[in-house]
Amino acid sequence: DYCRNAYNNQLKGSQNNYRRNINNILSKNRRILEKVLPDTEETKKIHKDQLLHQGFIFKYFTHQYITQKGAVYYFVYEYGFLNLDNDWVLIVKRFEPEIK
Repeated sequence: DYCRNAYNNQLKGSQNNYRRNINNILSKNRRILEKVLPDTEETKKIHKDQLLHQGFIFKYFTHQYITQKGAVYYFVYEYGFLNLDNDWVLIVKRFEPEIK
Protein backbone atom coordinates (compact mmCIF):
# COMPACT_ATOMS: atom_id res chain seq x y z
CA ASP A 1 0.00 0.00 0.00
CA TYR A 2 2.76 2.45 0.91
CA CYS A 3 4.61 1.94 -2.40
CA ARG A 4 1.42 2.26 -4.46
CA ASN A 5 0.40 5.45 -2.62
CA ALA A 6 3.87 6.95 -2.95
CA TYR A 7 3.94 6.16 -6.67
CA ASN A 8 0.49 7.70 -7.33
CA ASN A 9 1.29 10.74 -5.20
CA GLN A 10 4.47 11.28 -7.19
CA LEU A 11 2.57 11.00 -10.50
CA LYS A 12 -0.08 13.51 -9.46
CA GLY A 13 2.24 15.76 -7.46
CA SER A 14 3.01 18.27 -10.18
CA GLN A 15 -0.66 18.53 -11.22
CA ASN A 16 -1.75 19.05 -7.63
CA ASN A 17 1.00 21.61 -6.99
CA TYR A 18 0.00 23.61 -10.05
CA ARG A 19 -3.68 23.60 -9.05
CA ARG A 20 -2.82 24.42 -5.42
CA ASN A 21 -0.64 27.36 -6.49
CA ILE A 22 -3.41 28.78 -8.70
CA ASN A 23 -5.99 28.39 -5.92
CA ASN A 24 -3.64 30.13 -3.47
CA ILE A 25 -3.22 33.07 -5.85
CA LEU A 26 -7.00 33.31 -6.39
CA SER A 27 -7.60 33.20 -2.63
CA LYS A 28 -5.04 35.93 -2.04
CA ASN A 29 -6.54 38.11 -4.78
CA ARG A 30 -10.00 37.66 -3.24
CA ARG A 31 -8.74 38.57 0.24
CA ILE A 32 -7.14 41.74 -1.13
CA LEU A 33 -10.32 42.82 -2.92
CA GLU A 34 -12.40 42.01 0.15
CA LYS A 35 -10.08 44.13 2.30
CA VAL A 36 -10.15 47.05 -0.14
CA LEU A 37 -13.95 47.13 -0.49
CA PRO A 38 -15.62 47.54 2.91
CA ASP A 39 -19.09 46.10 3.49
CA THR A 40 -20.49 49.62 3.77
CA GLU A 41 -19.60 50.49 0.15
CA GLU A 42 -20.88 49.03 -3.12
CA THR A 43 -17.92 50.17 -5.23
CA LYS A 44 -14.51 51.69 -4.68
CA LYS A 45 -12.05 53.35 -7.00
CA ILE A 46 -8.41 52.58 -6.25
CA HIS A 47 -5.11 53.02 -8.05
CA LYS A 48 -3.68 49.87 -9.60
CA ASP A 49 -0.36 50.37 -7.76
CA GLN A 50 -2.11 50.00 -4.40
CA LEU A 51 -3.37 46.55 -5.39
CA LEU A 52 0.01 45.53 -6.81
CA HIS A 53 1.71 46.67 -3.61
CA GLN A 54 -0.51 44.27 -1.63
CA GLY A 55 0.45 41.39 -3.93
CA PHE A 56 -2.57 41.34 -6.25
CA ILE A 57 -1.87 39.51 -9.52
CA PHE A 58 -4.19 40.82 -12.23
CA LYS A 59 -3.86 37.92 -14.64
CA TYR A 60 -5.53 35.49 -12.19
CA PHE A 61 -9.32 35.71 -12.00
CA THR A 62 -12.21 33.25 -12.02
CA HIS A 63 -14.46 34.72 -14.71
CA GLN A 64 -15.35 37.78 -16.76
CA TYR A 65 -18.52 39.77 -17.21
CA ILE A 66 -18.94 41.90 -20.33
CA THR A 67 -21.53 44.66 -20.18
CA GLN A 68 -23.74 45.65 -23.12
CA LYS A 69 -21.46 48.64 -23.65
CA GLY A 70 -18.43 46.34 -23.90
CA ALA A 71 -16.82 47.03 -20.52
CA VAL A 72 -15.04 43.94 -19.17
CA TYR A 73 -15.26 43.20 -15.45
CA TYR A 74 -12.83 40.57 -14.16
CA PHE A 75 -14.08 38.63 -11.16
CA VAL A 76 -12.33 36.72 -8.41
CA TYR A 77 -15.32 34.81 -7.13
CA GLU A 78 -17.84 37.49 -6.06
CA TYR A 79 -15.40 40.45 -6.13
CA GLY A 80 -14.74 42.11 -9.45
CA PHE A 81 -12.63 44.86 -10.91
CA LEU A 82 -12.89 47.07 -13.97
CA ASN A 83 -9.79 48.66 -15.43
CA LEU A 84 -10.27 52.41 -15.81
CA ASP A 85 -8.15 55.14 -17.42
CA ASN A 86 -4.78 56.20 -15.97
CA ASP A 87 -4.21 52.93 -14.07
CA TRP A 88 -7.29 53.30 -11.87
CA VAL A 89 -9.44 50.29 -11.03
CA LEU A 90 -13.07 50.10 -9.94
CA ILE A 91 -13.73 47.37 -7.37
CA VAL A 92 -17.25 45.90 -7.14
CA LYS A 93 -19.00 43.09 -5.31
CA ARG A 94 -21.59 40.95 -7.02
CA PHE A 95 -24.49 40.03 -4.80
CA GLU A 96 -26.19 36.81 -5.82
CA PRO A 97 -28.75 34.71 -4.02
CA GLU A 98 -27.36 31.93 -1.86
CA ILE A 99 -27.05 28.54 -3.50
CA LYS A 100 -29.01 25.89 -1.66
